[in-house]
Amino acid sequence: MQDIKKIIGRNLKYFRFQTGMSQEKFYETYKLNPKYMACVERGEINVSVEFLNNLAELLEKNITDFFDTNKERIIKERRIDSKKESYTK
Repeated sequence: MQDIKKIIGRNLKYFRFQTGMSQEKFYETYKLNPKYMACVERGEINVSVEFLNNLAELLEKNITDFFDTNKERIIKERRIDSKKESYTK
């Protein structure tokens, strides 16, 4: 079974990417702590249901979307990550 923190983080990262905003711009726009949110995206910390619900509202998602283990999304995320790596090289 996958770690739920990693699933939530992966989905948050994917949803943020869909906004077209960089990590810094996204968290600045919504007044979120970038260091804390980076830990959430990496699946390093637990988040409260209330916090997750607030994020879902900001992103116009359903809270259950954060628990989705959709393989297609995972594949898309890997493509996103590989594109980022090629930009930084």
